[in-house]
Amino acid sequence: MPQRPLKLLPQLMAILALAVMTLAAWAAWLGWDQHRDVQPDGSETGPYQAWQVIGLVLTLMAPVYWAASRRYIAGAVLGVPAGLTGAAYYDWSDDSSGLFMVGVGMIALGSLVVTGVASAVIASVKSSPAPSRQRP
Repeated sequence: MPQRPLKLLPQLMAILALAVMTLAAWAAWLGWDQHRDVQPDGSETGPYQAWQVIGLVLTLMAPVYWAASRRYIAGAVLGVPAGLTGAAYYDWSDDSSGLFMVGVGMIALGSLVVTGVASAVIASVKSSPAPSRQRP
């Protein structure tokens, strides 16, 4: 029975490591841009540009691939959404409209689904044996 916690420890460490990496990636890509852009017609956009969000997603694919290919599926599926949800909550909690929780919920649900699907695909591809080449 004492070996059960030892098997759980790598998964917990992967969750923690991916959550911390995700927080750092959010800070690097999105954390510094806090102002909205006012368009000539008076409408506001932002604060993030599309290239920042795309950069964040592409950056997070590396740790998800690392975790899923090593069978730390819980780390990939729980660590990244936990980090994104925590970062979004912290970053958006000063919103005066009170609707920031809708966005935080969308981040949590969307990142959970995307990392789950990506991890399943990566794990299944990594577990498939490579096709052997037969000589004629």
